[in-house]
Amino acid sequence: MMHRNTKINGLLLLVVAALAVLPLALGLGDHKEEPFSGSDGEAESAITELQPDYEPWFSPLYEPPSGEIESALFALQAAIGAGVLAYYFGLRRGRRQGEARARAGVSAPVEDPALHSARADGVAADGGTADRDGRAPSPSGTGRTALRGTPEAGSSGAGASSPDGPGA
Repeated sequence: MMHRNTKINGLLLLVVAALAVLPLALGLGDHKEEPFSGSDGEAESAITELQPDYEPWFSPLYEPPSGEIESALFALQAAIGAGVLAYYFGLRRGRRQGEARARAGVSAPVEDPALHSARADGVAADGGTADRDGRAPSPSGTGRTALRGTPEAGSSGAGASSPDGPGA
């Protein structure tokens, strides 16, 4: 079964593909000299048709030497903009997830060095026995294992208690 977000993403991808392919497939722009020119060129041609003696108020600060360089600069501008947007949305999502974790009372897992103190031969660094995962046999005799450093493992001192009761 697909998740709802997967279906929405797939549908959006199809819409974007249709927007890219349909103008080409339907032959839109075939009657023009430059079928898919930019809006700047379209505006300039429309203005010169209406008022042939029109003079622009200002000229561009930088005129690229060729159309290829102009296209490359436009693509670079779009990539930088996409990067800024992706950073913003990623930051916003991370903050929202962090707030949700804080509300739920869940914190990042803390590594206990005692968990990694077991050697390959099953002997813990403190001389006791442990399995590969750093677990010590339960002192309660229930056959369950406990993580080293937990009260059930008996490493918290003389007054250690277990789920079976104190000193069991």
